[in-house]
Amino acid sequence: MESVSIRTRGLVKKYGDVTALNGVDLEVHEGETFGLLGPNGAGKTTTVKILITLAQPEAGSAQVGGVDILREPARARRLFGYVPQELTADRALTARENLRWFAGMYHLDRSTREHRVRELLDLVDLAEAADRPVRTYSGGMKKKLDLACGLIHDPKILFLDEPSLGLDVKVRADLWRYVLGLKQRGVTVFLCTNYMDEADRLCDRVAVIDRGRIAVAGTPDELRAALGGDVITLETPPEASGTLAGLAQALSTLPFVKETLADGSRLSVYVEANETALPRVLEQASARGTTIQRIAYSRPGLDEVFLKYTGHRIDEEAQRV
Repeated sequence: MESVSIRTRGLVKKYGDVTALNGVDLEVHEGETFGLLGPNGAGKTTTVKILITLAQPEAGSAQVGGVDILREPARARRLFGYVPQELTADRALTARENLRWFAGMYHLDRSTREHRVRELLDLVDLAEAADRPVRTYSGGMKKKLDLACGLIHDPKILFLDEPSLGLDVKVRADLWRYVLGLKQRGVTVFLCTNYMDEADRLCDRVAVIDRGRIAVAGTPDELRAALGGDVITLETPPEASGTLAGLAQALSTLPFVKETLADGSRLSVYVEANETALPRVLEQASARGTTIQRIAYSRPGLDEVFLKYTGHRIDEEAQRV
């Protein structure tokens, strides 16, 4: 039986009249990388803030590393590291000085401190720049340093809140490599993200959170398999989106169509995997006079999983928040 590293039950958090979390239940197994997926404002950061003892829930319970965070917050803090969205390293200090400062916060002895500083500078490829002021670093280098600071006390649990936000492709790839390396070290990683490719690449299991509730949870493969077959995505010009409802109804009667989901000017059609599906879908669109601006045919991804269980796309929700 797998040990549970992080568990929440019925977490509720309100900010005035806004309910940020509405009964969140989660379980994260020891040594896995777990992704909490959702758009801005869905409740990801609020969940993390509660788990790292920076916020108090109105109701519910949570344990980190077997410790009740509400009863023993100081004990819980020794068990985890945290890398926030915002850069936290002191720009006036060098990377080495920043790491030593964080080591002091955890009361590491001198020998352990120096060993961890050297090890982490190597881990994140900052050894050559270790004695330069952080103000001379690029954004990607600063993010790598933040990751190292979160790991200075060798925690068994690491919380990452949107770690690759704003990073270029190469730095994101580097960061992903470091996170994958943490799994091999037995570190439990709790990753908040709205990048579906990031979750797919890094996570053993994911949970979709939307408007403060968990919509679905499972491995990426399980969630994709539950959709089945392939997905055809049709997109109309905005002025023609009113015709999609009728097209969706017509397509639903075809024997190879499993489900349709309309979302603004886009229609997702889930079909049995066969080569005749696409032309027959286009025939129906033509027969109904529906103008198709763009079409895609693919295996379902986590973006389709999000759409299936929330009724909207993650990128569109982020634009509304």
